[in-house]
Amino acid sequence: MNEGSRAFRDAVEGRAPLPPAAATLGMEILDADAGDGTIRLAFTATESFTNPMGNVLGAFLAAMLHDTAGPALLATLRPDQFQSTLELTASFLRPVRPGRLFGTGRVVHRVGDIAFLEAALTDGDERLIATATATARVIPLDEAPDAA
Repeated sequence: MNEGSRAFRDAVEGRAPLPPAAATLGMEILDADAGDGTIRLAFTATESFTNPMGNVLGAFLAAMLHDTAGPALLATLRPDQFQSTLELTASFLRPVRPGRLFGTGRVVHRVGDIAFLEAALTDGDERLIATATATARVIPLDEAPDAA
C-alpha cells in the first residue's frame, strides 16, 4: 500500500495508534489494495457489544461497516487527503454472537471528490451477516475536523 491518507497509513504501519473508535471495535487491518480500492479487516465483537439476547447490537455492526467502507477509500487517497462519510445505509442479515468478524470494503465508483462505497461483514464461518452502502466526500486533510 503506497498511497492513502497520512493518518491512515501511519496507523496501518504502526507509527500511530488506531483511532479510539476503531480500537474499541478491535479493528485489525488484514489487507488493503490502493489500486483496486479494496480492504479486508477483522474486528473483535466482545460481550460488551451484546443486546439482552446475547447477539451483537446492530449499532456495533453498523460501526464496523462504517470502519470498513471508509478505509477502503482512505487506502486510495493521497497523504494530504481524508474522507468524510455523507451517508451510510446498513442491512442486517442474521444475528451474530461475539467473536471475530471480518469486513471487506471497496470503492465502487468515484467521480471527483464523491465516492460510492460498499462494505460487508462475515462471521468466522464466512456467513454474510451485514452489508452497507455509503457515499463519501474526499476532503483536504487540513479541512478534516480532527481527522475523525
